Amino acid sequence: MKRILVFMLSIIVIFFIGFNSFNLVYGSTSSEQKNISNKIIRFHVLANSDSIEDQSLKLKVKDEIIKYMMPRLDKSNSIDESRKILKENDKEIKKIAENIINKNGYKYSVNTYLGQEQFPIKTYGNITLPQGQYEAYKIVIGNGQGQNWWCVMFPPLCFVDVTKGEVSTKETEQKMKKVLKEEELKSINNSKNSYEIKFKVVEEINKLKK
Repeated sequence: MKRILVFMLSIIVIFFIGFNSFNLVYGSTSSEQKNISNKIIRFHVLANSDSIEDQSLKLKVKDEIIKYMMPRLDKSNSIDESRKILKENDKEIKKIAENIINKNGYKYSVNTYLGQEQFPIKTYGNITLPQGQYEAYKIVIGNGQGQNWWCVMFPPLCFVDVTKGEVSTKETEQKMKKVLKEEELKSINNSKNSYEIKFKVVEEINKLKK
């Protein structure tokens, strides 16, 4: 009888610790995500499909849009300023995308959006963003059923790898430091901690809740 009571008590203690640990991780992650999402604008380009041709076309569109937007957004000092620049250049961005598509022999439609979107956990270089709502500028090519290319448009991380041909960890951190607090940056820097694992655990838990 005594052994049974000890066993039951152990189960209760383990459950209590696990429940509180979950609340701590889930609560802090949710709070971190909301704080971070209010300070950045993501950029996504969705391909028509996952065919090799459509994925290649997506990258060509991405390259031209970034070249066009780099001198306009690279010096932006605030998320409001970047949002305004995106809205002012929306028609030209769409036109550039359509021209690239036509030059490559396709007749896909192009749709652009700037607004709040739900995203899964995503990693860009040494930065891992938790799942949740983010403001994003999206370019959808054709059916938009293919994998997407993405980066962070404010602060302008998209332009870091354009000049170097790769994602620069050092420059990424420097740009993120301008808009995020030290703890916020630490929470998404996957080169210095295991937060990516924590974000993934929370993402999987959210899937089970649906």
